[in-house]
Amino acid sequence: MFSILIFAIAGAIAQLVDGTLGMAFGITSSTLLIALGATPVAASAAVHFAEIGTTLASGTSHWLAGNVDKRILIRLAIPGGIGAFLGATLLSSISLSSGRVYMSTLLLVLGLILLIRFGGGFTIIPPIAGRPRAKMLIPLGGFAGFIDASGGGGWGPVTTPTLLTLTKTQPRRVIGTVSASEFVVAVSASAGFIFGMSNQNIDFKVVGGLLLGGVLMAPIAAKLAGRLPHAPFGALIGGAVLFINTFIILNYFSVGNNIKMPLLIFILVTTATLAYLAWQREKK
Repeated sequence: MFSILIFAIAGAIAQLVDGTLGMAFGITSSTLLIALGATPVAASAAVHFAEIGTTLASGTSHWLAGNVDKRILIRLAIPGGIGAFLGATLLSSISLSSGRVYMSTLLLVLGLILLIRFGGGFTIIPPIAGRPRAKMLIPLGGFAGFIDASGGGGWGPVTTPTLLTLTKTQPRRVIGTVSASEFVVAVSASAGFIFGMSNQNIDFKVVGGLLLGGVLMAPIAAKLAGRLPHAPFGALIGGAVLFINTFIILNYFSVGNNIKMPLLIFILVTTATLAYLAWQREKK
């Protein structure tokens, strides 16, 4: 019972982040599970099994609200599902120690992306004219799906900023389409884990805990979404993911405190500074 409560708290925190930012359920929950000692395969599998329920509910809501672009959905979801299946199969075949470093490295990069995106607050690449085409959507979906399954998260942080930055698609349609297509990614990743894990047992206590916490937090997160400062909160979450996974990687390689402590302090100071600057931008 106590373990389910711990995983429910992890799911609630992840859903709070996802409900406020529109992304990062997988990144947050995977980071928390890895920090709690879960294996990379178990963490990513549990996250994606739980996401089958959360993404179905979210995708259906966006579909009924008219926030889904069916053309983009098909060209994003199908390659995303294929990439997710391959990513889950790959992660299942990696050794325990190597998998832990691999996942933490991917999560570290994704945390850095969140920190730069929300803390930096600037657009580097100008948007393309017209609707996004298949030659952009297919590789984007395949890459994001692979990263999402093999790294424990990343579908939203990879696809949403890319579509918002490189296209002129309405933000509500980008978010709705990405959310709806994530259901296909979650199902495909879960199938990949079942296929790749063979005789390994999937801990459904973790799945149930994440799902329970996420479902209970969903309406609260929806109410807080418009009240919490968007960019500063996103910068803080990105910095937290970056900090935790940097700590895990440094410990794995037995890096001394003379290097580890200054680096971790630098991440904390940088995160606080960027969050403050993001808060100042939002005030204006």
